[in-house]
Amino acid sequence: MAFVPFDLERWQSTWENRVRFNLSESGVQPLSVNELLQLAGAKPAPLLDVRLGYGQANGTDLLRSRIAAFYTGATPDQVLVTTGSSEANLLLCWRLLEPGDRVAILLPNYLQTWGLARTVGAEVRGFGLPDERGWDAFAADLHAAITPGTKLVVVTNPHNPTGHVLAADARHAITERAAAVGAWLLADEVYQGAELEGPRTPSFWGSSERVIVVNGLSKAYGLPGLRIGWIVAPAALTAEVWARHDYTTIGPAGASDHLAAIALDPPVRERLLGRTRRILRENYPVLDAWLRGFGDTFSWRPPQAGAICWVRYRHAVSALEIVERMRAEHSVLLVPGDHFGVPGHLRFGYGEESRYLRAALAETERGLRKILPD
Repeated sequence: MAFVPFDLERWQSTWENRVRFNLSESGVQPLSVNELLQLAGAKPAPLLDVRLGYGQANGTDLLRSRIAAFYTGATPDQVLVTTGSSEANLLLCWRLLEPGDRVAILLPNYLQTWGLARTVGAEVRGFGLPDERGWDAFAADLHAAITPGTKLVVVTNPHNPTGHVLAADARHAITERAAAVGAWLLADEVYQGAELEGPRTPSFWGSSERVIVVNGLSKAYGLPGLRIGWIVAPAALTAEVWARHDYTTIGPAGASDHLAAIALDPPVRERLLGRTRRILRENYPVLDAWLRGFGDTFSWRPPQAGAICWVRYRHAVSALEIVERMRAEHSVLLVPGDHFGVPGHLRFGYGEESRYLRAALAETERGLRKILPD
């Protein structure tokens, strides 16, 4: 099958550590190991005693137990710990999809599963998040995309790139339609817990017997460097996916597993998510005021979750040209809407430390005033 490049990750991984200001990131400022241990009230000695051998390939019993506890009715044997949620999505697509299978994906979206499905040779259809509905899906779109014979339905909630949280009726409609055609429903919930206001986003887990949840520590927890993700699925499917995990990374690093178990101790987890919310609440008004300073150049809906803001601009210039000029001339990394399949948009990340964000926006403004003149 023809390989489909992952443009967003190729762009970010090439440049994110080579620019002065990175506004492409969708998570919050990462913690150091020391900061995590201090927040948890844990001593470093147990971490220093972790043996640098092979750990438990599917995740230690402690870590899987702590993950399972977040999902009503789930048991540790339904959990597979992966190297980030990216490996989780890869393993699931490998297990579930074959050439000619039909896949329905919520669009726009982080296009990993979209690219994986197309690389496998699956037929991919999108169902949209229309702006005029406040980013909730039309029932007609669901029925057109999720047809009888569809093998897999993929949603991201909270959503990337819009920061939208699906309303209860939209979640119900997606679940019901997937169940009606016998499809697996893969819910990527990696931004759950990074809501600016209101309750935590409900999980799709438990809404159907064929629901799979993917999550991880990269976005809401501020721990992307641990590279810890997980799958929660029916036990038989989890076992089959674990067999494929044997061909990829085999298992998580022991030190990462140890630190992840500390992070997901319930009291520590709440402190981490509280830290994330504080960062988002402090920083979003800064970004909002900055965008308003451009007059009618930009239009956007305030994000409900995640350190991301999806912004439309009114000029005809290509977003790909904008981000390349910002990188080359101002050492600022932005994400073009083209990497989500939607030209004419930019995604701004605002989860870094406040002083850094203000400096990054100031430099970004210097560049955009030249590229997008009034």
